[in-house]
Amino acid sequence: MQCAVVSRAGQVLAKGRLLLQKTEDGELRLDLETDGGRLIQGGLVDVDGDLAAASQGLFRQFFEVWGMSDLTLTVTIR
Repeated sequence: MQCAVVSRAGQVLAKGRLLLQKTEDGELRLDLETDGGRLIQGGLVDVDGDLAAASQGLFRQFFEVWGMSDLTLTVTIR
């Protein structure tokens, strides 16, 4: 699965892959690892498996990294 972070102007800011990583406390976190090797840590996955809060945390980190909102994350499954 390949994904891309795209600005509202259509510029691809990064390509990479989504990961579920286990924290030291045993919780799962939704992260993005870019093709350039950068790891952007997202939010924690709810105990029921819901990714809403985890994805919101990831998008907050996108704002920290790129300094812009209204980004789109596209996912391509091959």
